[in-house]
Amino acid sequence: MTTPTPEIIGILGGMGPAATADFYAKLVALTPGTSDQDHLRTVIWSDPTVPDRTEALLGDGPDPTPWLLDGSRVLREAGATVIAIPCNTAHAFVPRIVDHVGLPIVHMIGEVAGHLATLRPRIRTAGLLATSGTVRAGLYQEWLDRAGIRLVLPDAASQDDEVMTAIHAVKAGTRDDTTTALLSRAARRLAERGAQAVIAGCTEIPLGLPADSLDVPLVDPALVLARALVRRARGGQTAA
Repeated sequence: MTTPTPEIIGILGGMGPAATADFYAKLVALTPGTSDQDHLRTVIWSDPTVPDRTEALLGDGPDPTPWLLDGSRVLREAGATVIAIPCNTAHAFVPRIVDHVGLPIVHMIGEVAGHLATLRPRIRTAGLLATSGTVRAGLYQEWLDRAGIRLVLPDAASQDDEVMTAIHAVKAGTRDDTTTALLSRAARRLAERGAQAVIAGCTEIPLGLPADSLDVPLVDPALVLARALVRRARGGQTAA
């Protein structure tokens, strides 16, 4: 009989709903096991009413911090022992909530920086496809700089016309060849500027950009976060 892990994963989601569903599917897929009982106990709070994180960071919308705090409280009261936030841009607000949540938060962007530092051949330059809010907040710039990795970003036109257009399309339920083409073009430009890997730094991006559409590795932060949670829950054992 399998001994259940004492860890209960709390997923602070809804940003957006499709990305939350995709993240949970990845968590399940990466958990080693042959029966239901081998999987992780999980609580999901998917609140799509959380104000837009990019609009808040650009000064065009309300601060989502109260919603993030409320969602964290719901997860804690439901029994969660650790929190995962499958939204890159929301991590700009983690410093505002971390001391009030009462639970550890596994930092997705920090995990990505650590993952990139382990890749061989060594990654010296990475490209980033992300929301304008994530770019403006400098989230990946800060963490990758600590790891000694240079970051290249799309130019303003590509960020607005390709990356953000594709992200909004995926959030609206559109995952077609046009969306893939927009993201592929943006990613190829980053590779041409020296990126040895491209970070899909918005959890909607992997839904519109297949990894095999690029000539360099596409790093999916949701996958990296899921692996980190499995390792934590299994006492350091590596995820599948």
